Amino acid sequence: MYRPTPPVIRLKDYRPPEFLIDQARLHFDLGLDETAVHAELSIRRNPAATRGDGDLRLAGEQLELLEVSLDGRELPPVEYAVYEDALVVHRVPDRFTLGTRVLIRPRDNTALEGLYVSGDMLCTQCEAEGFRRITYFLDRPDVMTRFQVSLAADAERFPVLLSNGNPAGEEALDDGRKLAHWDDPFPKPSYLFAVVAGDLAPVSDRFTTRSGREVPLNIYVEPENLDKCDHAMASLKAAMRWDEQRYGREYDLDIFNIVAVSHFNMGAMENKGLNVFNAKYILARPDTATDTDFAGIEGVVAHEYFHNWTGNRITCRDWFQLSLKEGFTVYRDQEFSADMGSRGVKRIEDVRMLRARQFPEDAGPMAHPVRPDQYIEINNFYTATVYEKGAEVVRMQANLLGPERFRAGTDLYFERFDGQAVTTDDFVACMEQAGGLDLDQFRRWYAQAGTPVLECEDDFDPDSGTYRLEIRQHTPSTPGQSDKRALHIPFALGLLDAEGRDLPIQLADEAEPPAPGTRMLELRDAVETFTIKGLAARPAPSLLRGFSAPVLVRYPYTEDQLTFLMAHDSDGFNRWDAAQGLAVRLLLAMVDDPDKLVPAAFIAAFRRALLDTEADRALIAEVLALPSESYLGDQMTLVDVDGIHRAREALAIAIGIELRQDLLALLEANQEPAGFDLTPSAMGRRALRNCVLGYLMRRPDEQTLARCQAQFDAGHNMTDVMAALRYLVDADPEWAGDAGERALAAFYARWADDALVLDKWFALQAQSSRADTLQRVRGLMVHEKFSLTNPNRVRALIGAFAVGNPLRFHAADGSGYAFLADRILELDPLNPQIASRLLYPMTRWRRYDDARQALMRGHLERIMEVEGLSNDVYEVVSKTLGTEQPAA
Repeated sequence: MYRPTPPVIRLKDYRPPEFLIDQARLHFDLGLDETAVHAELSIRRNPAATRGDGDLRLAGEQLELLEVSLDGRELPPVEYAVYEDALVVHRVPDRFTLGTRVLIRPRDNTALEGLYVSGDMLCTQCEAEGFRRITYFLDRPDVMTRFQVSLAADAERFPVLLSNGNPAGEEALDDGRKLAHWDDPFPKPSYLFAVVAGDLAPVSDRFTTRSGREVPLNIYVEPENLDKCDHAMASLKAAMRWDEQRYGREYDLDIFNIVAVSHFNMGAMENKGLNVFNAKYILARPDTATDTDFAGIEGVVAHEYFHNWTGNRITCRDWFQLSLKEGFTVYRDQEFSADMGSRGVKRIEDVRMLRARQFPEDAGPMAHPVRPDQYIEINNFYTATVYEKGAEVVRMQANLLGPERFRAGTDLYFERFDGQAVTTDDFVACMEQAGGLDLDQFRRWYAQAGTPVLECEDDFDPDSGTYRLEIRQHTPSTPGQSDKRALHIPFALGLLDAEGRDLPIQLADEAEPPAPGTRMLELRDAVETFTIKGLAARPAPSLLRGFSAPVLVRYPYTEDQLTFLMAHDSDGFNRWDAAQGLAVRLLLAMVDDPDKLVPAAFIAAFRRALLDTEADRALIAEVLALPSESYLGDQMTLVDVDGIHRAREALAIAIGIELRQDLLALLEANQEPAGFDLTPSAMGRRALRNCVLGYLMRRPDEQTLARCQAQFDAGHNMTDVMAALRYLVDADPEWAGDAGERALAAFYARWADDALVLDKWFALQAQSSRADTLQRVRGLMVHEKFSLTNPNRVRALIGAFAVGNPLRFHAADGSGYAFLADRILELDPLNPQIASRLLYPMTRWRRYDDARQALMRGHLERIMEVEGLSNDVYEVVSKTLGTEQPAA
């Protein structure tokens, strides 16, 4: 079958826009079925651009054009041309006003880009290229425009009418409608445009800025959710204060609004002055949201607010620079959350996610640099590489500069580029100038894909008291990039003596030793050797403390060394990483040898961590958690799906049996008090208690089963309820009978009308290790509460199964692959973004045995053969199969 190949957009082809739009005056006549949009655009030629053929080309999709005018004169059809994706106006002057009137159909917009219906409200999502579904425009981030907006709608159905900027008045119209005016004084690209209309109720507060301005804050939700916004509002105010203190950034508009919607492709959107959120990241009460949910709300609210400066006031010149705003802002929200809670645990959470999502991305067919070179569909590049690795690239710059110089660099960045659309090179130049560092080599992090590998070797000379550490770096080849160059890498090193105390790290050419603790070394060459003097005995190396760079470290640790670091390392991240290293080593050995017994030394190390009463409870919970099945698979050349699950279950059972009394004592010592709070210590206590309960429930006796059931029945908080529900559902019926089924029914009976809580019910069943899971998932597809047009519900059921259940998704008969391929083909005509993101688990088909490879490849080829496939899905499948266009 012939298929026209979609065009490839390349960074090297960037050109400044031929025209600029200084001002846009938009009027909306809003309706769920039809909305009319009248635009008046003040346009001029860009003096910095090459003059073209005299025509103006505006992007536009799925628009019904009703009228075009130029400087007030209606144009005849001969003076313009309408295409499927554009409006071309012929022979325009150098400066003019273009008027257009278009009709759009929000209810039909299941892709959720542009203006669409969510429940009974209208809302927008314009990043990356959704604005072209609202009106004809220069829909690119380097065209920054002042917007004035008027919204007309039925006053009873849509009493709340919101847009960007500051409110500029409301008035009642004679026909039962109302008219609201909004004025945004700050130029912005069209992807930051927003409109919301609906019957909404606000939770309101105020924030006084450091200059004394009082800013009204509103979170708009459906009226039944008013009691679930307190945490989001507290997080917003904390983020506003933190940004003033840490970065000197004050909020700039007269009002700040947030709206929570139930249908949203992503987490949230930073539209200037009107953030639109997936309700998942706003709505929470202790009985409806887990500690993970609360932390997610805090982080995402902060992230979108921080975009006001790192994304809105300064935006990206083109979409290849997406990490300019996202990488920096993710770093900022990570640091904010670390300051609000447990810094060590937050770092573990961030790195675990990076290793689970971004490292595999770097090792797969979709590998791309933090600043990509090319794309077919930009929506496919909202990735862990652009976001999370991009944040690590910013973190490395902060590590290299230190706090004071990094702050000076960000101050310079805000001062120099406020109101502009710029590049990652512009950001690094500010760090370079303020820090007094040569970061030319460091820039390779933005252009070079792949995860660097650091091979470390060491030796100790007792006669001279010197320790030598040699580090060799290399980066594996990635698609389109086989020639990799050495990177500039900050490498945090610690050395411990036999008592577990930090030693001073005095380099050979230094006259005086520094204080004991972590030393930030810099790697630039393919091979670097560091000689450290003044040591009485061979130290234990603590490598890459705090995960100072997104790399893989290879060092021949012995089990004794890992056990020592697990018990003594002052760096919380490396203490956790040592525990993970021990567990990975044992689990992979158990995969290879199913009869291997769990060594007494491992149980003893585990017990020491259990009995540590001084460490952060949340940190101990992380140390005691076994690596995930997906992460274990990433450590293998070919993934042994069944062997990994068998080994992990056997180890968990052994821990539960061998340490039963210690686990029971720890469970008792960490019981929930009468009240509920979200302090780090309380969250740590819950995390540790539920980790312990999980081990005990692998082989529950009557007492443990009763305890788990009582925790579920008490309903004290959703964290405890979900943990107990998961253990009951996954418990072997031989031990637990039908307790899981009864708990699922009780949970549904209580929460059937709460969409976000019900998502948890769907996801838990999709992730169950039970043999009938896929059959259950298929049944849930026709459940009255399931909808293929709601991204949250799709992620909760289909995504949770495909991504979160490797055992059942990778069933040897290929039934999981067939199920996912069918769902992708159903989803693609409705919502290509969601369809393409669900493909992730099949992009790594070459990591599995021959039989599974053949099954996955067959279903990928089946998808590829479908006529009318979206660019989103085409790009992912073609790269996965190796049939995409080569880089040029």
